Amino acid sequence: MNETLKRTISGAVYIALLLTSILFSTESFIILFGIFLIITIYEFCNLVNLNKAFSIVFGILLYSTVLLISHYNKETTLFLNKTFNSDFDLTTNIQQLDLVLLAVTIVISIKCILFLFYDSVQKISTSSKYLYLLGYVTLPFIFIVKISFGTNDYNPKIILGLFILIWTNDTFAYLVGKSMGKHKLFERVSPKKTIEGFLGGAVFAAFAGYLISKLYIQPNPEFSSRSILIWTIIAVIVSIFGTIGDLIESKFKRIAGVKDSGSIMPGHGGILDRLDSVIFVAPIIFLFYQILYYVS
Repeated sequence: MNETLKRTISGAVYIALLLTSILFSTESFIILFGIFLIITIYEFCNLVNLNKAFSIVFGILLYSTVLLISHYNKETTLFLNKTFNSDFDLTTNIQQLDLVLLAVTIVISIKCILFLFYDSVQKISTSSKYLYLLGYVTLPFIFIVKISFGTNDYNPKIILGLFILIWTNDTFAYLVGKSMGKHKLFERVSPKKTIEGFLGGAVFAAFAGYLISKLYIQPNPEFSSRSILIWTIIAVIVSIFGTIGDLIESKFKRIAGVKDSGSIMPGHGGILDRLDSVIFVAPIIFLFYQILYYVS
């Protein structure tokens, strides 16, 4: 089969699956990203040579437990109160848990950024591999789900808006970089990325953020006067941290000596290749939402 046709078909299946799960229900969205998490952990373990069985069990238990407690807290509270004849209130504990998980993720994200600049690294220590498994792979999937709830209930427009921004940034970074790119962005990790491509992706992502806010998102009444500014800031975050996330995955692949993280998507590589931007962006967007919520 023609390579372009393979890319088109697998890309269309991926987008259709993503859109269907996000729009159908909260549960279908959580389940799909749980499956994506399993595949991503498997691919990451192949890249860094980690025990797959332990890593997958650890990742899916953490993902399931945190989301069960967080997003079904009313049902969980009723169950605990009935079981133990007590008066539990999980809301405060959930907020504290979110902050702890976010702090852990941000610290490991900083370690990932520093990892980019380690020229001499040929092998990754076992302790670092498990840290990356926790903060670079597993926890970001939890924050992908959490940001889809915004400040209240599940809102598929938030997560769809985020993916639209990422796709816009990636597409125009590629197009502008291919047509106008002359200055390398980070040549020793990703030789094809250029500064011109990065700036082009950022400009078009910011414009997409404006359109999303104006035409697609129904602004939260609390933020209606600032909706355009909020989504423009999100677009800038996506451009900067999405590019960093892509570079970090490229560094892992360079050390492993492979082109793609996997082959589950013909012509595109693995799930980690498709989600490397969003998993690095998600915790930063969640942090932004928390700042926005408390300031407002």
